[in-house]
Amino acid sequence: MAAKLRKGDKVVVLTGKDKGKQGEITSVNPTANKAIVGGVKMAIRHTRQTQTSEGGRISKEMPIDLSNLALVDANGKATRVGFRVEEGKKVRFAKTTGEAI
Repeated sequence: MAAKLRKGDKVVVLTGKDKGKQGEITSVNPTANKAIVGGVKMAIRHTRQTQTSEGGRISKEMPIDLSNLALVDANGKATRVGFRVEEGKKVRFAKTTGEAI
C-alpha cells in the first residue's frame, strides 16, 4: 500500500500537547506506523559523555503516530490525502483542493 505521508511532507499535529504545530517529516517508520517531525514533540535525553560527544541534556524529537498528523495543503490548512491515476501513474492529491502533491 502506498504511503499517505512521506519524508519531506509538511504536516500539522492534530492531537496532543503539540496540537496545531507544523513541521516537516524527517523520517517515517511504516512498520511502527510512526514519524518524526522536526521541532515537534521534543524530549530531553540525558546522555553520557564519550570521546566523540560532550554528553549532558540533549533535546531530541520523539516519534508521533501517523494518525495524529495531517498534510498541509497549499492554503496552509490540514487536509486528507487521496490517490488517483494520472497519465498512467498513481499520484497523491489533497482532498480539500484536489491538487496533486
